[in-house]
Amino acid sequence: MPGILGRKVGMTSVFGPDGQNLAVTVIEAGPCVVTQVKTKESDGYKAVQLAYGEKKEKNTPDPMVGHFKKANTTPKRKVVEFRDFNEEFAGLAELGKQINITDIFAEGDFLDVVGTSKGKGFQGVVKRHGFAGVGGQTHGQHNRLRAPGSMGNASFASRVIKGKRLPGRMGGERVKNTNLKVVKILAEQNLILVSGSVPGAKNSTIILKK
Repeated sequence: MPGILGRKVGMTSVFGPDGQNLAVTVIEAGPCVVTQVKTKESDGYKAVQLAYGEKKEKNTPDPMVGHFKKANTTPKRKVVEFRDFNEEFAGLAELGKQINITDIFAEGDFLDVVGTSKGKGFQGVVKRHGFAGVGGQTHGQHNRLRAPGSMGNASFASRVIKGKRLPGRMGGERVKNTNLKVVKILAEQNLILVSGSVPGAKNSTIILKK
């Protein structure tokens, strides 16, 4: 499955071919550098390792500095493997080769986007799970509007069953949005416009997969 790394720029809107206004996410995708090519003979599986984003050498561990020098490139911020790519993309699997967005995607293609969702911190059940709360303020109830309500059995279990939806940390998880359409590609600026929203905050690194 081929792909490329990028940075989420933000959201905007463009007009589609039928004149409709489409909400799109702007992603700066690439250029990426092939920093390692894995084969079944040497590694047990076939994969291509791509690196994206500049990083200072003084902030990079020495083993990774040597790893990037093998590919004749500067230290990068993010490194990701793409496994089991098709034969049509085999020509891109060359150490040190620069991968641009037009090498992988074209306008009208559908892709999957992987990113880390925004961290919301510790949240209650209304925000985290969409609970409605206990209800009205009658019959002696107060400050119960956003409470979870009853959550356990009687004396038999005497505990909260594992997996119960409760308050806790929300967000900051790996999220994958599938089948998003490529609305437009601006090759000169390395920008790709994808329909809808993608996970992550602005300037966060995301993965685009074919």
